Amino acid sequence: MHLYRSNHPEDVATLNTAQLRDRFLIEEIFRDGAVAMSYVQDDRMIVGGAVPTDGPLVLDDATIGVQAGTLSRREFGVINLGGPGEVGFGNNRFDMAARDGLYMGAGQHAFTFASASADDPARFYIASTPAHRAYDAHHIPFERTIALHLGDPAKANVRTIHQYVHPEICKSAQLLMGMTMLESGSNWNTMPCHTHDRRMEVYFYFDLPPEERVFHFMGAVDETRHLVVAPEQGVIAPSWSIHSGVGTASYSFIWSMAGENQVFDDMDGVATSALR
Repeated sequence: MHLYRSNHPEDVATLNTAQLRDRFLIEEIFRDGAVAMSYVQDDRMIVGGAVPTDGPLVLDDATIGVQAGTLSRREFGVINLGGPGEVGFGNNRFDMAARDGLYMGAGQHAFTFASASADDPARFYIASTPAHRAYDAHHIPFERTIALHLGDPAKANVRTIHQYVHPEICKSAQLLMGMTMLESGSNWNTMPCHTHDRRMEVYFYFDLPPEERVFHFMGAVDETRHLVVAPEQGVIAPSWSIHSGVGTASYSFIWSMAGENQVFDDMDGVATSALR
């Protein structure tokens, strides 16, 4: 499991391209036939993926090399971006169609991920945060997400936000999770941009052709930087950083947030004219 350490904004302003990518870009989320996870010190978030091909995969403490009992003190959000599959823990089994989500509360020591067909494997995106208490598991079919339609064609940012792990959907200790899908012909997300000092975030970009890229903007308001992101890569957004992107084609992304509050619109807006 790769470790991403916390960074001070004054230090980030001095980094070159390779250093920025090393500290903030999660290059491998999905690995066929394996569980691949990354540990982000900001709010101690874990993100990664499971792609069961030859058989079910197990996620437990030993799989990712952490101290025994670590996963049982965490909550998990899962969204399936592949073919039909199944997620199990204890005596629970959940069928997961494409774009379905699942919330799993603390107290579980091991999870299994399986595909209905090896020819069309499930691709489970996973986000996890520490949890101070356990809440019940909740299956979230795509059609039951909360859909927010935003944007303006004139600004090329028409998009739909699908809220999955959200107080109006299910209870969680701190994790928030959802998916934003841009309409064809739209390329911008979250512009004008914002920060939220009480929460950090990880973006996972997908749904664009292999040769296309997303330019993800980050950094302090007066010291912006950017990362060129390939499909199915993630970006860490510390609480002090802006987070916005523009693609060379339309795309989707999963956002996962952790922090001390779950108020979705608790953010500090940034005027585009203030960016440097």
